[in-house]
Amino acid sequence: MQPSQVINSDDILLKLCRSVSQVLSTTTASHISHAGMVQRIGQTRLRPDLGCFSIFDGGFSGLVVINFSADAAMEIYRRYLLSMGMPEDELAIKYTSDEVANVMGELMNQMLGNFINHVSKELQTSISQSQPKMLTINRELTLSIEANLDEPVTRRVSFRTENNHIFYLEFAMDNTEFIGLASVEVEEEMDPDDILAMHAGNASHSGDVTEDLFDKLGI
Repeated sequence: MQPSQVINSDDILLKLCRSVSQVLSTTTASHISHAGMVQRIGQTRLRPDLGCFSIFDGGFSGLVVINFSADAAMEIYRRYLLSMGMPEDELAIKYTSDEVANVMGELMNQMLGNFINHVSKELQTSISQSQPKMLTINRELTLSIEANLDEPVTRRVSFRTENNHIFYLEFAMDNTEFIGLASVEVEEEMDPDDILAMHAGNASHSGDVTEDLFDKLGI
């Protein structure tokens, strides 16, 4: 982290959007993108047709909601399983299928796992998440969950699948900032091969010293 660098809630949201796009693009072997504009909203909601949410806590707290239209959910579901070699005739044909909800919940788990892994390293903090919950709904619901947020910042971002189906991410988190300190440096990760080589070198050097000592003692 650079000295005096400030990372705020919107910077963290951008990292989440990148994780969603990256994981879905990779797992579905297609192009998933997010909009360049972020909408400020007053409250997160579960919306039709499939809504999924998860709470995270730790260094900061937050709530993530992803609302999939039926078309977007089915496209992602089908592309994901087909890319894994699943026969097309074994796929569910309705978005209301439990299999579709299970797959979308698993994908959200992967997206949040990717996000938490990156943020934990970059912000040097610890974050945990709840198991994502997926609901099939036919009308808009207001999502009210006690996440113990401090002056929450609430945002909405639209995503687009390769077939131009839209889905939305809604995000609420503590209104917080992470500020880089000049006196704090991120520890570099040691390569396991370098560690083994260092120990091997030390062992070899120790062996040379021992042989010299034996020679002096006439052993």
